[in-house]
Amino acid sequence: MLVKVYGAAVQGVDATIVTIEVNTSRGIKFFLVGLPDAAVKESNERIRAALLNTGYKFPSNQITVNMAPADIRKEGSAYDLPIAIGILAAGDVVATDKLSRYLIMGELGLDGNLMPIKGALPIAIKARELGYEGFILPNQNAREAAVVNNLNVYGVDNIVQVIRFLNGEDTLEPTVVNTREEFYAHQDSFDYDFSEVRGQENVKRAFEVAAAGSHNIILIGPPGSGKSMMAKRLPSILPPLSLSESLETTKIHSVAGRLGKDASLVAMRPFRSPHHTISSVALVGGGTNPQPGEISLAHNGVLFCDELPEFNRSVLEMLRQPLEDRHISIARAKYNIDYPASFMLVASMNPCPCGYYNHPTKPCVCSPSQVQKYLNKISGPLLDRIDIQVEITPVPFDELTNVAPAESSVSIRERVLRARQIQQQRFADEPGVHSNAQMTPRLLQKYAQLDERGKNMLQNAMDKLNLSARAYDRILKVARTIADLDGSPNIQSAHIAEAIGYRSLDRESWGEFSR
Repeated sequence: MLVKVYGAAVQGVDATIVTIEVNTSRGIKFFLVGLPDAAVKESNERIRAALLNTGYKFPSNQITVNMAPADIRKEGSAYDLPIAIGILAAGDVVATDKLSRYLIMGELGLDGNLMPIKGALPIAIKARELGYEGFILPNQNAREAAVVNNLNVYGVDNIVQVIRFLNGEDTLEPTVVNTREEFYAHQDSFDYDFSEVRGQENVKRAFEVAAAGSHNIILIGPPGSGKSMMAKRLPSILPPLSLSESLETTKIHSVAGRLGKDASLVAMRPFRSPHHTISSVALVGGGTNPQPGEISLAHNGVLFCDELPEFNRSVLEMLRQPLEDRHISIARAKYNIDYPASFMLVASMNPCPCGYYNHPTKPCVCSPSQVQKYLNKISGPLLDRIDIQVEITPVPFDELTNVAPAESSVSIRERVLRARQIQQQRFADEPGVHSNAQMTPRLLQKYAQLDERGKNMLQNAMDKLNLSARAYDRILKVARTIADLDGSPNIQSAHIAEAIGYRSLDRESWGEFSR
């Protein structure tokens, strides 16, 4: 007897339907074909034990399981449940009339209980797209998949529930999630606030500009000056995620298996802070079983690289292309995958190995060559892609002990939101462009026109600092953001001056700084 059960394989951040064909015939062997990996091949033993421990008999005749399309590699243990249901249906234990209406996925424990899977959300999206009536999956993933409307999502705890449901002996209640209510209820709960930061008003201003235009930013200063402290507070002043951004971000975290139990939508912008020992694969994604890397997990959010020079240089250079293109294409012999990677890069570093070069009170023990060598760990092309570069100094004692309340993230965020609204109106007819940092050269010519005084000021800066053409574009983008914060339709000389001030750590100025 031949039966078909439907599952899905996740490729990148999208799902592809997999038809699991089970055929029984005379014999005693078990065949599993269709390019399965080791975890899928091991499903035979898990299914045997699960059926035995739940009171069902594994058929004693020959079983052939084909997973089509056969040219797509099937990975992971999430195919246990659909294969088991197919085997039981081929043995007339499970009715076949409902199998074509449902997508079924889940990992089986030896006791028949189901364990969570990865990629439930993109699978649910594909199921709705292709007109399936419902999606049966482990209960732990039910809320994650239930954010997809017009699809019945059934969370189950064990295989017995699935068998009884398909045989019409029992009913299952679909999981219902009020997507918008869930989304808006968790948008404004932040653990950190800028009101906790004493002093550093110029750095706070730089973060405000960065948030308003979605610009990359790097901080350079001695230990204890507040670099990490302020970076962790950046999400509190960023605009809230839109519902479409939230869904896109949740898909990536779902594929990576980073959503917690009973999680639904990712409502807050991600903040990823990888350690400097991270490998290139962990950063950009890929691997034997392809997974999104940290830059994709930070999509629509912040990637914070603390102690930037301590990262492997080859790893850092891999950031260059995604910073420009806002996605990462991973090509290997067996697969070609594209992951989204539109993130804000926030980096911090010390000015020298000991950390105290140019410190107002503590002496630096590094030689000039050591300082230069340390700074040279950051390449010029990478630095060019960081719009805002800020030197930070320790907070004086008087400011540390000041009990007057500092400006809160709420008030800073209001200004950021006003600037972003201006940009949304400006780029309403430009697909894929949502902020000033994403402007193309054509849009720069259109929206970043300078008066004569501004042109002269920028020309002097280019000559003095020996800036590149890319740095020129970055200055114009930052100046456009500063003008938006001021509510000015045109870029004025004061906006150019402030934007130039944020390029103080460019390669040539670093050379001057270290001598």
